[in-house]
Parts: sequence; C-alpha cells; structure tokens
Amino acid sequence: MNKQFSVIIERDREGYYVASVPAIKGCHTQATSLDELVVRIREAIELCLEVEGNQMEPLDFIGVQQVSVAY
Repeated sequence: MNKQFSVIIERDREGYYVASVPAIKGCHTQATSLDELVVRIREAIELCLEVEGNQMEPLDFIGVQQVSVAY
C-alpha cells in the first residue's frame, strides 16, 4: 500500500537541505543535495512508520506561507 506525505524542504545556513514530514512527529533528515534528501526522507518515513505505526496525525496540505515578525 502506498501513502502520500507532504514534505517540507528548507536549506540551512551551511547549505544542507533539511526535510521534515509534518504528519509524522519527529520525522526529519538532512543531506547536501536534493537527490540524496529524497532518498533519505523516504527511508526516514519508512522507519518512522515502523516505529509509530498508525499513530501519525492525518493532515491535509494547504500551502506554505512566509510570515515576517520583528526580531
């Protein structure tokens, strides 16, 4: 059975790509290239599903919004 997951991808100050899966708490990884990141996040999702089982939070992807705040 295949499941679809929304993955948030960002790049940190050192240039690493960071991926996280909002529907699975604690499911994230990083890599130096987008190709490697896709491989690693698939592995991370599979491992998280093995550990968490059906305890993932079902979320519908709506979009991404950047918000500015005074800092």
